[in-house]
Amino acid sequence: MNIQNLIICESKNIYDILIEIKEELNCKLLFKSKEDLLKLNDFKNCLILSEYKIEEIKNQIVISNFPIKINKLVEIININLLKKNFNIQSEVIIGKYKINLNSRSLSYEKNTLNLTEKETLAILYLKDKDKACSVAELQELVWKQSNDLETHTVETHIYRLRKKIKDKFNDDNFILSFKNGYKLNWKQKIKLQKIYLQKNINFVLLNPKKAKVALKEKVIKL
Repeated sequence: MNIQNLIICESKNIYDILIEIKEELNCKLLFKSKEDLLKLNDFKNCLILSEYKIEEIKNQIVISNFPIKINKLVEIININLLKKNFNIQSEVIIGKYKINLNSRSLSYEKNTLNLTEKETLAILYLKDKDKACSVAELQELVWKQSNDLETHTVETHIYRLRKKIKDKFNDDNFILSFKNGYKLNWKQKIKLQKIYLQKNINFVLLNPKKAKVALKEKVIKL
């Protein structure tokens, strides 16, 4: 998960509030006036938060409906950071599943499972991990808690998430549990599919006559 800058434009009160709860955010916080903001040449690693629309800025969150609950504000910020990190509008494809960041849901065919913000963050964080991700790493980078706190929070949430996925999709292998942490299983499935496909291609190329016979037999059985 990329680290980005969240720039609070003009709204000093919002900035002061977010500084107090910065451990809940997946970014660095900065405060700038509109004048200073427009002097920046590169907004690639920045997300701008303000109380009004700034026409010159694309990567912007406008918060104009006050009052707003703190947890709702944090949720809006983190979801928008996720969208920017993955360079997408609203969806991430993970194997056979689709995550909708707007509705925070995991879907496959006609089945849809609602996710919490932390569940969404956890799945997306594990998405690009080739090795098992430790509980301590998830605790620090997704749950934003220090390593000296209890790890049961993360383990309990992942356990519940795995159970939800199994109950909805009958899939208890999407998130694999190891002694040293957790890992998504979708890349392994794709790898096995590619190996199976390559073996079939090689068989056809090396044994064209046998391949035709096998195909005819398969069609007859159907």
